[in-house]
Amino acid sequence: MAGLLSGLAGLGLDNLENLDIYETADKDADKEQAEVHKVEEKELIYEKTFECPVCYSQFSNKIMKSGKAKLLGTDQDLRARYEGIDAVKYDVQLCPKCGYAALTRYFPHVSSGQIKLIRENISQKVHLHAYNDETYSYEEALERYKLCLANAVVKRARASEKAYICLKSGWLVRGYQEYLQENGEDNPAKLKELKAMEDSYMLNALNGFVEAVQNETFPMCGMDEMTINYLLAVLATRFKKYDVASKMVATILTSTTANARAKDKARELKEQILEQLKKK
Repeated sequence: MAGLLSGLAGLGLDNLENLDIYETADKDADKEQAEVHKVEEKELIYEKTFECPVCYSQFSNKIMKSGKAKLLGTDQDLRARYEGIDAVKYDVQLCPKCGYAALTRYFPHVSSGQIKLIRENISQKVHLHAYNDETYSYEEALERYKLCLANAVVKRARASEKAYICLKSGWLVRGYQEYLQENGEDNPAKLKELKAMEDSYMLNALNGFVEAVQNETFPMCGMDEMTINYLLAVLATRFKKYDVASKMVATILTSTTANARAKDKARELKEQILEQLKKK
């Protein structure tokens, strides 16, 4: 059967007679552009000015551009994954003058008593490292999170705040492991160390949130009761605390306020728990 463009040879266009009419130049251009331009981390951040509530100095920290990064998905324990950037790296604000550090949502909120504790136990002793890279490396980000947790302990923060720092620290260390593997730095000893560190942070997050649920009110760390219950169930399942996990799942499934999506996720987790129990 003759092609759709047969006969063009008579017009001097014999080279076009067998063209695929849907293989357009535009498609080729789009494909080429997609292959050439890979979103870089530095394109997704900017410098934002802060005022330290402890020493009142002004400084700038790197912040992820809100709405700029493309969300790829979410891990079971609620860690969001984005294209081209690990958002967790940019959620600790650190004053380079006095060493006060906190998660962004908590940074401005310190009492006079907490300021005194931070000045005495952090500011008078800390020696900060100087970093000048375009982005935060995982080493720098992990250091910032450790300072953040140290500040939270020193200022006697609520259990929920310390648990949230531990949770995000665990997410950060997981991202670090993925980064090393994706870049061919598959060092078994280093990965084992990071995995143990992730487990430690996550276990402390679980324990901290259990304490917080018993003594604090919702919302907690920007999360409502059903979200916290689900998170507790996931973390408890991870550490084979199936009694806690099952209790949290049942709370969600019998709730009159939990939405359909929350209940679907709870049912999936329930099946996962049952499968793990069968293997015991």
